[in-house]
Amino acid sequence: MAFDGLDRSAARQTIALDAMGGDGAPEVPVAGALAALAELPDRIRIALVGEPDRIESVLPLAARARVEIVSASEAIRMEEAPALAVRRKRDSSIVVGLQLVRSGVADAFISAGSTGAVMAASLLELGSLPGVARPAVGATFPTVSGPVLVLDVGANVDAKPYHLHQFARLGSVYVRDLRGIERPRVGLLNVGEEAEKGGEVLAEAHALLAADAELEFVGNIEGHRIIEGACDVLVSDGFSGNVLLKFYESIAAFVVGLLQRPTRRFRRGGRVGQIVRVLDYAEYGGAPLLGVRGVTIICHGASPPRAIKNAIRVAVRSVESGMVRDMALALDALAAGT
Repeated sequence: MAFDGLDRSAARQTIALDAMGGDGAPEVPVAGALAALAELPDRIRIALVGEPDRIESVLPLAARARVEIVSASEAIRMEEAPALAVRRKRDSSIVVGLQLVRSGVADAFISAGSTGAVMAASLLELGSLPGVARPAVGATFPTVSGPVLVLDVGANVDAKPYHLHQFARLGSVYVRDLRGIERPRVGLLNVGEEAEKGGEVLAEAHALLAADAELEFVGNIEGHRIIEGACDVLVSDGFSGNVLLKFYESIAAFVVGLLQRPTRRFRRGGRVGQIVRVLDYAEYGGAPLLGVRGVTIICHGASPPRAIKNAIRVAVRSVESGMVRDMALALDALAAGT
């Protein structure tokens, strides 16, 4: 693991990117990094983490003024047990990338590799924010009135009421800082609008959210109201959230397929192109891991370069907004009962 050459001057920001993560590594992460750098200010740098020989083989010489290669000799495979792999492969691209953030060499970390490994390594290397029982993975879904952040989408399948309350605070800060909505509307995913619906856990969570004056709680949200844009933050346990995430991804591909059928041609421009961009997960970058002491963005394993590029943009905004600091303050206020 080598950190040599990375410039940490105050004017610069460095994003660590797992060059070994995802189906098309290292070509796809490198291409996404170069696309992002072409649109971002010169003060933004990318640290590509992985096997130097493989990264150098796909990295143009002209791009190296704003790119550094940080050596990591191992990679964690999708089929490996996440926690065990993180402990055994200390020189993996995921672990090394997060060590860059922990040491202050990098400001954020992005990976399209194993989601479980990224979560486990983030907790091990960065730790959770004070008071956070369980960090949550947030995913952005399209609606008719703008994106909605759904959390959790897989990290906590058996969330307790106070976990869901924390998710609401974390999600509200994220949407406020990155989308500029001063009081994001918070909804609770449920099977009915009545406060007592969904069993004891959801009923108790509803009571906690309704009593929190810092939240703009709009009540229970049924499935059909998500696409209507009923809220800006949707709180869920990881099981239901993951089912919702996979359905959204599949329905997007289904709709795009229908749009292509009449002409047998696919055009990114025009009305069809606009619809595709709204539905395409690549437009939203990646899923933030909220509740840890740093910025971690998790990308889909099949992410194209555009998704990596947009994840880098999200990471930059997350760092510049002071999101992690603001989440810590929100959690302090929650613990103090304010």
